[in-house]
Amino acid sequence: MRRRWMAAVAITMAGLLSLTACGGGDQAGGGGEASRQQVEVFSWWTGPGEADGLKAMREIFEKQNPNLTFYDAAVAGGSGDKARALLASKLQADTPPDTFQGHAGAELQGYIKAGDLEPVNFLYDELKLRDVYPEQLIEQITVDGNIYSVPVNIHRSNVLWFNPSVLKEAGISEPPKTIEEFITALEAVKKTGKIPLSIGSEWTVVHLLENVLLGTLGTDAYNALWSADADWAGPEMTKALENFKTILSYAGTPQDDWQPAAKQVADGEAAFNIMGDWAYGYFHNPPDGGLGKTSKEDFDWAPAPGTEGTFMWLSDSFTLPKGAPNRDGAIAWLKVAASKEGQDAFNPKKGSIPARTDADKSLYTDYLADALEDWSSNKLAGSIQHGVTVSDPWRAAINEAVGLFQQDPDVATLQEALVNAAKTHGQ
Repeated sequence: MRRRWMAAVAITMAGLLSLTACGGGDQAGGGGEASRQQVEVFSWWTGPGEADGLKAMREIFEKQNPNLTFYDAAVAGGSGDKARALLASKLQADTPPDTFQGHAGAELQGYIKAGDLEPVNFLYDELKLRDVYPEQLIEQITVDGNIYSVPVNIHRSNVLWFNPSVLKEAGISEPPKTIEEFITALEAVKKTGKIPLSIGSEWTVVHLLENVLLGTLGTDAYNALWSADADWAGPEMTKALENFKTILSYAGTPQDDWQPAAKQVADGEAAFNIMGDWAYGYFHNPPDGGLGKTSKEDFDWAPAPGTEGTFMWLSDSFTLPKGAPNRDGAIAWLKVAASKEGQDAFNPKKGSIPARTDADKSLYTDYLADALEDWSSNKLAGSIQHGVTVSDPWRAAINEAVGLFQQDPDVATLQEALVNAAKTHGQ
């Protein structure tokens, strides 16, 4: 039933986007010439912070390309699950957008294997991007010698956001550094009547899971999960999933998405939320695009429990689909996304740090200054939910397992499902 519903939604949304795109062309002057000048940029950046960052890049794009019309084809829904479902229907129908957002790493492999993407090596040569992107990032996005995306940013997944006043009320003097300390803190908050841990829709719970796995297993064991000899069935994994069950038992009522869950922390209704650092832009940005909160007073941050010294990373990037209706327009957008000007306009609003190493560091203050420092010194681990370590089918299987676990929290059943997902979709 769920798959049929999603398919119906995808078809309906694809039709709406197609009609809107045609309308945009007509408004630009009518006829085929006008529609060819439109550039459809497909993303899931619709929420506060992320939409502001996209708008900032759009303004640069339109200034540099007055002959092109930017068409924002963003689809709402945190982490891009709904957007990817619609994108799949567009690619299957051979009606790709001019460019689409994707997480750098394993998430793009399905598109590459299906022949949906053009290599963009020529852009890396023309813009000398290999000189300004970190070597480890270049390695992660290179497949058989080709590069298929242009990273815009680096995000950190393993951030514990908390309300200092709520912690003080619960008698907690500092953010918990270990999983055991975290569970103790959650219990202390529960006794105050406040929400110990806020969560959003299903994907935010998978986000929580990846943090608990990293915090319990440690960096090396977590990274080993993505190797050919990974052990998803062992006792260490069982312990991690038991911790996940305990932590999830302190969660409040699931919110519609990550923003309202984060807002519960900012408003003092909840103590903790584990979310990526895009939450910083939402907390910090002025009320017309965020909550306008004051850091260290209304909200604060620390590495997720058990993960200090490790940067769990992900990167948003844009692609060049084969058969893009406006290939030249897509390349113009990719150049803005790759540029120092574009990344410095986008990232402070989005709550991320630049993928480029030559960005203006004076623009990255407060939390973002911490992230820049940690990115250069920490161990690295890739995100599950955000496309670094697993393919889309593998991620979907993990999401399904976690969704069932929320309904019936049985650790043995969850572990068996994760073992089967790794066998089916892993190395």
